[in-house]
Formats: sequence, C-alpha cells, structure tokens
Amino acid sequence: MRGIATGTLPGRRILSVFVAAALVAGLMLTAAPQADAKKKKDNPNRVSYWLTVLHNNDGESRLIDAGGDLTDFGGVARFATKVKELRKDAVRQIKSSGKKASVLISSGDNFLAGPELNASFVRNEATGEPYYDSIALSMIGYDAMTIGNHEFDFGPDVLAEFIDGFGGDTPFLSANLDLSGEPRLQALEDDGVISGSIITKKKGEEVGIVGATTELLPTISSPRNVEVEAVLPAVQAEVAALKAEGVDKIILSSHLQGINSELELIESLTDVDVVIAGGGDELLTNPGDLLVPGDDTVTPFGPYPVIVEDADGESVPVVTTPGNYKYVGKLTVGFNSDGEVLRVHRFSGLERVAAKNQRDGVKPDNKIQKQVVEPVAESIQALAENVIGQTAVTLNGQTSQVRTRETNAGNLIADSLLWQARKVAGDFGVPQPEISLQNGGGIRNDLVVPAGPITELDTFTWLPFSNFTAVVEGVERTTLKAILEHVVTHAPTVAQGKFAQIGGFRYTYNPAAAVGSKVRNVTLDNGTVIVSNGNVVAGPALTVATIDFLARGGDGYPFGPVVFTPVGVSYQQALANYITAPDGLNGQVTAADYPEGGEGRIVPE
Repeated sequence: MRGIATGTLPGRRILSVFVAAALVAGLMLTAAPQADAKKKKDNPNRVSYWLTVLHNNDGESRLIDAGGDLTDFGGVARFATKVKELRKDAVRQIKSSGKKASVLISSGDNFLAGPELNASFVRNEATGEPYYDSIALSMIGYDAMTIGNHEFDFGPDVLAEFIDGFGGDTPFLSANLDLSGEPRLQALEDDGVISGSIITKKKGEEVGIVGATTELLPTISSPRNVEVEAVLPAVQAEVAALKAEGVDKIILSSHLQGINSELELIESLTDVDVVIAGGGDELLTNPGDLLVPGDDTVTPFGPYPVIVEDADGESVPVVTTPGNYKYVGKLTVGFNSDGEVLRVHRFSGLERVAAKNQRDGVKPDNKIQKQVVEPVAESIQALAENVIGQTAVTLNGQTSQVRTRETNAGNLIADSLLWQARKVAGDFGVPQPEISLQNGGGIRNDLVVPAGPITELDTFTWLPFSNFTAVVEGVERTTLKAILEHVVTHAPTVAQGKFAQIGGFRYTYNPAAAVGSKVRNVTLDNGTVIVSNGNVVAGPALTVATIDFLARGGDGYPFGPVVFTPVGVSYQQALANYITAPDGLNGQVTAADYPEGGEGRIVPE
C-alpha cells in the first residue's frame, strides 16, 4: 500500500479523517531528486498525469432547481455552466507539472418519474421529440453515464427511448446487466452505446471507466427481461479486460444504492483506481466546503474522498454527491507513470451549484434554459393551476412517515386504489377487491399538502411512477400475513419503501417481536377476522387492489404465483379520479374521513 495510513470507520479499514485531510491537502510520498531527465520521467513517486474526475449522481429529473425552497440552487442549466467552469479549472488551477485532463461521469439515476419527467412524456407522445433530460444531459457532454435502478422504473423501452435521445454520442455503462431479453436495449449494446466499460483518451492517456448496477434491481424497479448478474465478478472481469489492453487508469462508476455497498465491494476488488458511488445521496465534505442550505445541518458520512483498501491493500479514493444537481463532485488525482494514484489534489471536493445571486453562483446555460428548463416549468405550472379538490386537513406525505407508519395521505392513496379497482372490476372480469396495499416507496417527494386546494400537480408529485392499478385474485390469508410481516420488518424505527399504506382493513403488530412473528391481529372493515393473536383464521382467499409493481413482487412483496390483472388506470389517475368523482370524495377531503395522524388502521402494540 502506498504511504497511506488507515483508521477505522463502520467495520472496515478506511483512511482516518486526519490522514484524509492531509492527503487532500496534497501530501505526497517521499520523492528523491533524480540525476537525469530519464530517471525523473520514470520516477514512481512523481505525478506525471493529473486527472480531474467531475461527477454527479441521482439527478432524478430535477431539471428546474433543487426543489422545495431551494429555488436558487441546483437546476440542470446552472449545473451545465458549473461543469464548464470546472473543466477549465482542471487545467488552470493545477500548477504542478504533468499532463492535465478531466472526465465527466454520472453514476446513475439519471431520470425519475415525476411532474418534470411527465413533461417529457407528454411532448414525446405528441411530437416524438427526445426527453428533456436527454437533451440537457447530451448538451453537457458526459464521458460516461452509469445505468441506475430508476432508469428501469417505466420498463426497458423507456430507458431505450431516453438513451436514443442522446443520438448515440454518450456511452451508457453497466457490467452486470444481461440485456439479451430486451431487443431495444440489446440493439443499443450491439451498437456500442451500452457496454460494461469504455476506454476514453484524455491528453494522450487512456482512461478506463467501468459501470455497475445494483443487484436489487428486480425488486426495486421494473427491468422486465433484463437479467441482473453479481456485481463483483462482472466488474473484476471488465477491469481485467481493460488491464489486458494496457489501460492502467481505471474508474468504477457504480450505482449500488449506498456508499457502504461500494466500500464493501472494493475490499474484494483489485486494480480500480477511483470509485464513484451512486444511489445513496451521502454527503462527503471537508472543512470549508460551501454547502447548499440544509446540507450544512446534516452529519456528513465522511470526508471527500473516503479512502478504503482494496483486496491488495492499495488505497482507493471513493466519492459521491447528494443528488438533484445540487453539486458537481471534483476529484483531482495525480498518477505516476505506472498508473498508480499518488495524490489527491487539495482542490478536490464538492462544488455547489447556485444561482448568480449567491457568492459562488453561475448563470444558467442559455440553450439548456431555453430548450429544457423553461418548457418544463411551463408544463408544471399548468398542472399546479389545475385544482381538482379541497382538503380540510393537512395531508402528510412525508417520506419518513409514509415508510414507517400510517399517515392520512397514505390512507387516501390506498383508498383510491380500492375505490378505483372496485369501479372497474366488472369491466375486466375480476372480483371486487376487499382490501388495498400501497408501498410507501411509491409515494414520493416528501409532499405535505396543507388545508386548502389539491392540484393535479400534487397527485403527480405524490405518485410519479408508471404504476397501474391492479387486482390480485386468490390471495390466501397466510399470504396476506406474510406480506404484512414483510412490510413491518423494521417498522416503525427504520424507513423502508416496502412499508405498506393500507385500505379496507386494520392490523396490529409488535415491533419488538421476532421477524416473521410481529403481526398480531388483522381485521377487515366488514368485521371479518383474518389473523387473531398471531394465528391465521381459516377462511376464503382474498382479492387485493394494489399496483402492478407490487403484484409482480416489487419491493419483495411475497404474493407468490398469483393471478393479477392491471385495470388500465395509473395509480396517479386513480387518486385524481377518487378525489374528483361524485361517488368518490366529490372534491372534498374531510378531517372526519382522513384525520391527521391517521385513524388507527396500523397500530404498533
């Protein structure tokens, strides 16, 4: 291992904060003077090549700004300008000798369902033009983009459409996805647009970039016939192939849902020089970094970069950024002539994306502002102006709440599925469902709607995915109990997307009981007892209204090999229909029907 001491952090050997600060400040290994130019050139302790890795992850279609009150931060047009500045800085700020170059990489979740992406879908359906995300990101000019889990939320064909919008100029990476079962994606792989790795030449030096996607993909998204392989062997095989071609500078850009997964992976990897993590939105920061408001109150995961040892004991810098185009990560590393990382430059760190009225602010890129941000903003404004109902009570859709406990917004959404499925069951030849299930992970964007108007935008913000209302027949009572045991595995202390908001029944559970034995009592709204004191009561199977994502086993729901029927209405439209219909809520959400704090549908004992 080259001159880097190690400390401890969450069970693995990681560079201590003191040593990390020293490394970022630019401390090098010892370097002896050389007698002649040739020896100087070959000196293994001398930096001969500086590479600035510009990176981001989890942009997730936050094209206008960072969301909420953060209107002066983020935004893909400002992000583009910041990247342009940093590309110049990669050459200008480094006064040391050696070649200087930069790459720009995204480590995944490059778009996400929601009102901003909906603007793309509406336009694409009407005109066939590319998605707004594709236009903006193509203009910025990435050297590589990793495929994340959210890229599959609308299925493989939408991902193919998104990639087509780049015109074949941007490589998309994932070493552990078998695309042979999806013709459109396989065609892109055949054309070299999608691959496990690429080699890009920067200032005369070859840099290899390898991509990887989380193994959780089948349970948290909708990859259909895409097969997901183990990350470690797939990545190591790509690295070996790059090494065999003489590439000695290798970056791994992986989307594994949390930086701890990357840190664990590195311990078994060799020959990777830099790792960019995606999917976790962790904050890595150093003293003096200028942060987006709110992030300055967050406890950082660690310094930028985190350093971890690989399987050979070599030290590997690992970086990531919070998402929503709030930051550009800037990691400048110095390689010797053998392709070994000697230094992390002191200028490395997070670069905030802010409006011009901030001290580090930038003007938005004019073309992206005009072609992307402004039309998307107009689309969202139209949704915001379409009032579809009134609520007399604050509706709580906070992410931390809908993933841990009953909320009145969760009840409203679950009830809309049940109402919609019952309305159209006869048209699809399926039984009337007795109950409904909606995973908290399908309720997005931390939205709380205060007493007052409910808009069409609110329904898209809460329910942005392409999930369709579905009816699942023949759900045995033991299966329902197994599903409920699954959703309360860590409730109410740990927020998980699998936690269910429910309609048509109530249940109690004991958080302190052993996993698989937590659910105590389950009773339908008509009084039928399904579970009593932890024991399933014999009786006929149930019919359940849910979303097709869960019916297929998404979020790990153990429905098993049951028959389910999508009924032609998205879950967003089901909510809008339920609120507006005369035989639904007739435009009025009352405190009596949906009290704050819920009504006791889900009760921890």
